[in-house]
Amino acid sequence: MTTPTTQLQAVNSMLSTIGEAPVNSLDSGLVDAETAETVLNEVSRDVQSFGWNFNSEPDVVVGKDLDGKVKLADNTLRADLASSVNKYRSNKNEYVQRGLFMYDKVQHTDIINKDLKLDIVYMLDFTEIPEVARRYITIKAARLFQERVVGSDNLSAMNRADEQQALFALKEMESENGDYNIFDDGSTYSVLDRSIGHKVI
Repeated sequence: MTTPTTQLQAVNSMLSTIGEAPVNSLDSGLVDAETAETVLNEVSRDVQSFGWNFNSEPDVVVGKDLDGKVKLADNTLRADLASSVNKYRSNKNEYVQRGLFMYDKVQHTDIINKDLKLDIVYMLDFTEIPEVARRYITIKAARLFQERVVGSDNLSAMNRADEQQALFALKEMESENGDYNIFDDGSTYSVLDRSIGHKVI
């Protein structure tokens, strides 16, 4: 039975692109393996930052703390005032994310003194995301890793073809899931679609 790709398997797949033997653990001490893991984590963060259905949650109520600040979870990539709230407001950008706190641009302060309903994009562990996303991230990371370590144009071209196919599969899954991303107005999705629709990201 086929099982989802682990982080170790992804790293070994990346090592294979430069002709390196696989490692038995992520703590192997091999410099190339550590570099591959770093690149994999960078790409995972980059891809997840777009806000896919699998790592986006709308209408999350985040309470104020004792100081009146609205602190976000440590794995928050993006947060915005919920679309369900925004459509009734004249100023849609009153609250924005700054670091791990929400900031009031009208009052120029992070002391908000009330709970906020937010649309949030979370950074998930590699093992928490769907296999189709793991595959795209692994293939993209393998290309970038190879380009940094070896720099072969021929290998890069072949990897880009695989990367495009993997991206298509990811976008197809996103379309089937139906939500696209939490910032779900048409203009935002059209920007996302232009960003990833015609080239690898």
